[in-house]
Amino acid sequence: MLHTSGDPPPLPTEPIADYTDRQIHTKNEGGTPFVQDDSQSSLLANAWYSTRDLAACLRVNTSTLRRWRTARPPQGPPFVSVSERVIMYSAVDVEEWLHRHRTVPRRDA
Repeated sequence: MLHTSGDPPPLPTEPIADYTDRQIHTKNEGGTPFVQDDSQSSLLANAWYSTRDLAACLRVNTSTLRRWRTARPPQGPPFVSVSERVIMYSAVDVEEWLHRHRTVPRRDA
């Protein structure tokens, strides 16, 4: 889809993967069933952004995201290094990060 307006591209509404592993695994020690923890199991079911996509959504330069990632301690939203050159950001993590950094002005009455 070609995006031609001056606005940043819209956030994706569909996950890049519709697969979540909810089956029981038995390949752990002792042969007892292992059930995946659902609190962290839906990472693949969520939308993911590349550095370029997230920079466009946040209206910052890609070098800003790179600087945040390489700062010590790291700044910016959580990220996953898929490989040396591929960094991905979970839409859920980005949203949580934005909420944590939100400033709500006080109203003194």
